[in-house]
Amino acid sequence: MVTVRVPATTANLGPGFDTLGLALALYNTLTFEELAEGLYFEGVDPEYATAENLAVVAYKAVLSKLGLPMPGLRISVQAEIPICRGLGSSAALIAAGAAGANANHGSPLTRAELLAVCNDIEGHPDNLAPAIFGGLVASFVENERPYIARYSLHKRLRCTALIPDFQLSTHLARGVLPKEVPYGDAIFNVSRTAVLLRALEEGDTETISVSLRDKLHQPFRRALIPGFDEAEALANSCGCVAFFISGAGPTLLCLSADLDFDARLAARLSELPGHWRQLPLPVDHEGIIVS
Repeated sequence: MVTVRVPATTANLGPGFDTLGLALALYNTLTFEELAEGLYFEGVDPEYATAENLAVVAYKAVLSKLGLPMPGLRISVQAEIPICRGLGSSAALIAAGAAGANANHGSPLTRAELLAVCNDIEGHPDNLAPAIFGGLVASFVENERPYIARYSLHKRLRCTALIPDFQLSTHLARGVLPKEVPYGDAIFNVSRTAVLLRALEEGDTETISVSLRDKLHQPFRRALIPGFDEAEALANSCGCVAFFISGAGPTLLCLSADLDFDARLAARLSELPGHWRQLPLPVDHEGIIVS
């Protein structure tokens, strides 16, 4: 029996669409106990307590790679990461299931090999890579192999999530994106992504505020998030460095460098339409932890 802790993640970070991801200190903890037969869940809503649960799918995928049969399984879940909110809940389940299977059988696979197995399930590594490795990660896939580069985030930078009381499916958020984009918009994002990574490492807030902008996904997705404009205006008036959609949304992230930012934002949160939860989220630097 093993226990796996996996962090939430935010993908894209503005211009780094389907490329950048950052691990955050909000966790799902799953325990995997192999049995002779059967499939049992604890702490899981009935609709997710099936063999199609992504943790089970990933567990089975790792065993298949190792040439081992799928045993019975008891999975216990303590979940902090909200579902369908743009904080990597699916990637967290996949990473946890893969790491659990690997650990229950002697940990023969490296984290890079686990990422490859997980990517075959998820289809893109932007959330998976930071969930597995922790920290700030850039990634892409070539010939079914994920490639990653890890970066640091300056210690003065802080993330604060604004989490609404509604869900937004990734399928819907993908559906509003155009099939083609102007060449200039692609250049806009590529150039800013390259500069953003160095600015995040150095804590250069002026450069971050200019480079953490996007023309490929946020202009189309913001309409799916009621209260986006008001939240952006509020965050900016409270002194955030940059404001962006977390993954496909609907969670919104504020990047700040001011110790008083969270207090100022909390004092005015009730000004926003609807119901929002403010959650300061330190960066997670460890990724998956197995015990």
